[in-house]
Amino acid sequence: MSSYIKVGENVIGTDFMYSKTHEWIAVKESPARVGISDYAQRNLHDLVYAELPKVGSKFKRGDILCTLESIKAVAEVYAPVDCTVVEVNSALLDKPELINKDPYGEGWLVKINIEERSPSCPPKNTQTTSENFRDCTLKLSFNTRPCYFTTIILNTP
Repeated sequence: MSSYIKVGENVIGTDFMYSKTHEWIAVKESPARVGISDYAQRNLHDLVYAELPKVGSKFKRGDILCTLESIKAVAEVYAPVDCTVVEVNSALLDKPELINKDPYGEGWLVKINIEERSPSCPPKNTQTTSENFRDCTLKLSFNTRPCYFTTIILNTP
C-alpha cells in the first residue's frame, strides 16, 4: 500500500519513481505499473479519452507509450524504461476520468515488463527509505543508456 504526501496542491506517491516528463513507475511491482503524476493530470484537466497501447507492444525509453486527451489538450505519455506492455487498464477506455480521480491507484495506464534490470534498480520488495535512495536519484542503466528517476525523501522531525 502506497503512502502519499501533499506538497502544495500536488499529491505525491512515495512508493513510485518519477520521470522528468511526469510519468511514474512502480518498479517494486512485477509487472511494473506506469501512470502519470497528480501534477500532470491536474494540468491536463478533465480527461476524456485514453489511447492505450496493445498488449505485447515493445517500447524503448522515451518512445510515446500512449496519448491522453483532455478538454484542454492532447498529451503524449512516454515510456519511462525499455519495456513490453503486458496489461492495459481497460477501465480507462470507458472512464478516462479515473486518471483525474486517482492517478496513483485506479488511474494507472499500463503494466509493463522491464526489458533489462540493472543492479542499481531497487529490489521489488524493499522499503523506499533514505537508505535505499541516499542521494535521492536512482540511476538505472538499460541498454547502456542512463535513465534518471527522482524519488522524494522528506526528513521530518
